Order: sequence, then C-alpha cells, then structure tokens
Amino acid sequence: MFILSQQPSIANQFLAELRDKQIQKDRMRFRKNLERLGEVLAFEVSKTLSYQKKEIQTPLEQMEMQLTSDQVVLVAVLRAALPFYQGFLNFFDQAESGFIGAFREESGAELTVNLGYHASPNLDNKVLILVDPMLATGQSCVESLQTLLKHGTPKAIHLVAAFAAPEGVEHLKKSITIPFSLWLGTLDEKLNSLSYIVPGLGDAGDLAFGEKI
Repeated sequence: MFILSQQPSIANQFLAELRDKQIQKDRMRFRKNLERLGEVLAFEVSKTLSYQKKEIQTPLEQMEMQLTSDQVVLVAVLRAALPFYQGFLNFFDQAESGFIGAFREESGAELTVNLGYHASPNLDNKVLILVDPMLATGQSCVESLQTLLKHGTPKAIHLVAAFAAPEGVEHLKKSITIPFSLWLGTLDEKLNSLSYIVPGLGDAGDLAFGEKI
C-alpha cells in the first residue's frame, strides 16, 4: 500500500485545499485539485509499469529511451471520480477507459451499493487502474472490481483513492482474493456513523458538481 501524504510533497497542498471548507466553495478549484492529485498519483503508479527500449529519431540523431510497453485501462467510478480520473488520463493519454455508475442505497441501518451502469473494454493482459477519490466502506470498490473482471483477466490491478478510511482498506484486504496494489493520497482516521470518512472532506461528488436530490 502506497500513501502519498506520508512524505512531504506539493501533493499535501492539494490535499489541504480539498479539505478546506472555505476553498471547497470554489467548485472549479475543487475539481482542479482532484485532477492535480490524480496526476501525482498517476506518476507514482507509472513507476510500476513494464518498460522497453525504443529508438527515437530526434532532428539531430537517433537515441534510445525507455517507454512503457503496457496497455493501460483507466476506470472511473461515477460521478465523483471524473476530475480525479482526468488527472490520470492527462498522464496515460493513450489509455482505454471504462466507467462504473455506483451509488449508495440505505435500507434502515444497512448500507448497500448499487452499480447502475458499467462499460469496460477487454481487460485481458492489460493494466487496470480503478480510480475513485473516496474509499470509505470499500463496498463500491470491491463490487466494481468484481464486475470489471467479467471483461477479462488483467496483467495487474491498481486501486487508487485520494482519501481512504481504515475500514475500507481492511474490507479490500478481506474481500479481494487476487493480487492488487492500493494507492492512496492519504489514509484518514475512521468512518462516522453515516459511513463518511473522518476527517475527510465531505461528499466529493457534491463538492465537484453540486448537491444531488
């Protein structure tokens, strides 16, 4: 498990602004900070890909460079993931993309996840990067991955969140029986009684796009 905030970097500025309730009032800035955090995490994930030497012809001479040989598939969990996903797409600009429509359903004290929509390319022997800014209970991440695996067997699986709760991390470890890597912007303290991450930042989808009814 990689946690970006454990080492000082400019990413902590993005995390701080995403949390700040005054700065959150600027939706464009909130989306941009999610995008920039996605870019930083995309760079970190890129270090794990396979690379091979390729000849490049410059205006002056030929040279060798190490370029990735992996085919990446980016999957966004709608709707909150869209700016975060864009950060990854800015770096993995030749990637294929998939989308999962996941939303909470509350029945009494029970919280379930409804996957109302999904679309994915074939995943066989590709590097799957599933991005969702908030890893709270972990239910949507597990169910999204189970749905995606119907489309093939990836070469590698990377699950990425900007903010996570320990309960969600533990749920992933218990529920996912195949190898995966977990990448986090930061790991927070806990979930509250409504299954929101504390201290967290609130509802990322509402902050990025407006409150839903």
